[in-house]
Amino acid sequence: MRFGLVALVLGVALVSSAEAAPPKKASAHAAWLQTVVATPEGGVRMGNPAAKVKLIEFGSRTCPLCARFDVEGLPALKAGYIASGKVSYEFRDYPVHGALDLGPILLGQCVPTRAFFPVLDAMMAEQKTLVGRSDAIPDAKQKELQTATPNAVASYLAGFYGYTDFVVKRGLPLAKANACLADRKKIDVLVARADAANKAYAVSGTPTFVLNGAAQANVYDWAALEPLVRAAVAK
Repeated sequence: MRFGLVALVLGVALVSSAEAAPPKKASAHAAWLQTVVATPEGGVRMGNPAAKVKLIEFGSRTCPLCARFDVEGLPALKAGYIASGKVSYEFRDYPVHGALDLGPILLGQCVPTRAFFPVLDAMMAEQKTLVGRSDAIPDAKQKELQTATPNAVASYLAGFYGYTDFVVKRGLPLAKANACLADRKKIDVLVARADAANKAYAVSGTPTFVLNGAAQANVYDWAALEPLVRAAVAK
């Protein structure tokens, strides 16, 4: 979903918004789908680290187009390209919806790296249920949140929309979930990474796909992305 420059609402703004050594040649029989590592840029990568084609998605856990890609495109990407060792895929959280995204991101990054993609996939699959609740935040609470800290806002919204219960039901201890939501340094890092993404790739909405270092304009789904990936693999 394209929303222009990222902005955190409710009083806070974004600035402008053990793995084994792989073989030299990728093998179709290698377990690249289970090769999952955190990257220095704050994302999590699946696949052959030496893959010829490197795909990055800047995505939002509350973005409908991102959810659609996760459900419809990612399975084909994994089966046809990542499993072969020819393509690696990295997901980097990007808070396009500001405060609404903070809780899901903090909680999604709180789980062990091996659980990152299963939790992300589950959040995307249940996105409509989580953010589509019909009741509204009470007026008095909205007023209170106007002067609350970013972490307090993230914690409340994560609870209100069910994201805290969501990760706890999947094995994350409640105490750890609350600690991640209360960690101001994690929000500072998220802001810095969003700013870096804006500067490097002019990310202003989600999903934004970066293929071998180049952001792909007007590419929001698998139908548009797959020919680009196929061509890159064939070069």
